[in-house]
Amino acid sequence: MGETDTAPAESIDRVLVAGATGRTGREILRTLESTECEVVGLARSLDDRGELLARGADETVVGDLLEPRDAARAVRSCDAVLCAVGSGPTLAPLLGDPLVDGEGVRNLVTAAVAADCEAFVFESSIGVGDSAESMPAGFRMLLGPILRAKNDAEAALRSSGLRYTILRPGGLTDGPATGDVLVGEGGATVSGSIPRADVARLMVAALFTPAAGNRTFEVVSRSGLRGTPRGLVEIDWQYPDDLEPVEIEVEDGTGE
Repeated sequence: MGETDTAPAESIDRVLVAGATGRTGREILRTLESTECEVVGLARSLDDRGELLARGADETVVGDLLEPRDAARAVRSCDAVLCAVGSGPTLAPLLGDPLVDGEGVRNLVTAAVAADCEAFVFESSIGVGDSAESMPAGFRMLLGPILRAKNDAEAALRSSGLRYTILRPGGLTDGPATGDVLVGEGGATVSGSIPRADVARLMVAALFTPAAGNRTFEVVSRSGLRGTPRGLVEIDWQYPDDLEPVEIEVEDGTGE
């Protein structure tokens, strides 16, 4: 759980938002509006380009992350990646089809390495890897292929050499940002739910936060917490100007 330095915030000028048409992706675009970053939104269809531009993207790229050439084209000239791609429950694995949560993210990681990106922030999920116990068993069974795909993507990112931050949110909701989240580190630390707006703010902040480098965090909102948290950590999140900080609570000062 070591920490690493990151490039200064002013060196991150151009950011790719993968999954920009999704609900978390739209919140990321909204959050980036308060920064001076040039924002590239990745869309699966030409029909989505107008929406992304209206939501704050400066540029759009149309492509499919399951195609390595599309991933390389999307990340070209970008300094950082905010990856919020995801799948709903699907029969694709039973049919032998890959998932964007796994192969798509791995393609994007490979492309980011080749493009000399400085940072990669990945929205994974509580329930992945050593956080499995924090997701109810029924959901783990339903989402098993997706969780395994995300676990593979996490592993690829950790071994890539990129400066990364992996955020594992609890159940995602569409409510407004609470500005009050619990951050765990170490697997089965917290359980519950969190608004996508809070996740988006943390993903953007991770780009500018040296202490978030090369670490994996589980996150829920305090109001969405289920059960007793453990392994809570205090991070000095750095935010761009005009972006209101998220309050991080560490109980008893120890995270126990």
